Amino acid sequence: MACGKSVLVWAFAFSLCLGVSQCYYTIPLKIYPGKFNSSSDLDLTRLQRIQTSGGNVLSLASDPAGIVNFLDMVNNLQGDSGRGYYMEMSIGTPGQKLNILVDTGSSNFAVAAAPHPFITHYFNTELSSTYQSAGRTVAVRYTQGNWEGELGIDRVSIPNGPNGTITINIAAILSSEGFFLPGVNWQGILGLAYPILARPDSSVEPFFNSMVRQMGIPDVFSLQMCGAGLSASSTADPLGGSLIMGGAEPTLYRGSMWYTPLKEEWYYQVEVLKLEVGDQNLNLDCREYNMDKAIVDSGTTLLRLPVNVFNAVVEAITHTSLLYIQPITDVEGTLDCFRFGVSSSANGLVIGATVMEGFYVVFDRAQRRVGFAPSNCAVNGGAALSEIAGPFSAADVAADCAGGVLKEPLLWVISYALMGVCALVLIILLLLLVLPCRRRDHSGEITDESSLVRHRIK
Repeated sequence: MACGKSVLVWAFAFSLCLGVSQCYYTIPLKIYPGKFNSSSDLDLTRLQRIQTSGGNVLSLASDPAGIVNFLDMVNNLQGDSGRGYYMEMSIGTPGQKLNILVDTGSSNFAVAAAPHPFITHYFNTELSSTYQSAGRTVAVRYTQGNWEGELGIDRVSIPNGPNGTITINIAAILSSEGFFLPGVNWQGILGLAYPILARPDSSVEPFFNSMVRQMGIPDVFSLQMCGAGLSASSTADPLGGSLIMGGAEPTLYRGSMWYTPLKEEWYYQVEVLKLEVGDQNLNLDCREYNMDKAIVDSGTTLLRLPVNVFNAVVEAITHTSLLYIQPITDVEGTLDCFRFGVSSSANGLVIGATVMEGFYVVFDRAQRRVGFAPSNCAVNGGAALSEIAGPFSAADVAADCAGGVLKEPLLWVISYALMGVCALVLIILLLLLVLPCRRRDHSGEITDESSLVRHRIK
């Protein structure tokens, strides 16, 4: 059957509070992230069931073995976009409970293993009878902050997750800079991206890969992050959200589930076709939006745009009456600050937490796609703070929106390396020709070295 091309549009809103009254402004910033094929075997109205690689169909409510019950995972997250979304885990034997930040933009599972002034407790490896050091050091640098530590292996269970315990790679953080911040209530990070991003190399199997392999659950997880709107940010105990491991829970979203394909399996990279501010199309070459990549990343706070795109958005906003600011909480949990909801980026377009808060996002790794539907917690006074629509006409679909910068600039590295080698050889030859040295050969005669070089390269 022939498939028609369609595109996906996101329109999301931030909220603004002025004084004692609450004034809400819809922010119709629309992003068209990629193409998908619509056919009879793809249910666009609702994600009802998930097909496993073995051909078995797993109900979204629970599985026959009792490993996965999605309703048990609802509301297993705490936090907000400013301080991150985290869940409780039990690590080691006996179990030590820590709050772990959920991050779809990295691949290491790492926990504090030493005291730090900004955290209340840490994972003590000496108190776990099942912890084994791998004898390897590891270091990870993020857009903000970095840490160093040692790799090890231990057992982990999730109180509000799939039933059972798994053995996973764990990075014990021994030192860090700008990673743990004042006011955060988490002591580690759960990287949910692909093995290629794992450090020190891709042989370090990420947490979710281990869970899929050991528990046999479908290679799908989904996120609902409920910090959107003032109601979720005005208290010291935010609404939090849900991380569903093994599938998606239909009660967490409204309307249809829409998909866009993954372009690459490292970050969750998608393709952005167009961006509008209000009804104003930025009219940029779509390759600008994907320079050098466009990813979905729960660990990044804002919507981050390549510099040219960011400048175009700011210019468009100055010609409208729209406000792209959102309220944030301070360390004490009081609502008295605001920030611009968009920032510039030097390393690609990042669809961060403030955008994801409007949607229930399905990371369907089994079918290499990301799904979006309006979240049922992104509402205020019964009115939705986000919307999603489609399909759109072929005129909205660009032919080729691939970014102009290589994801991993290996070819550039090789090219420059070869150029450097050639330049070095040329310099050496020139030195030998211009400044000949004299040496005694085996027969005892004095020989001009430069003449020997010229003879060899003829």
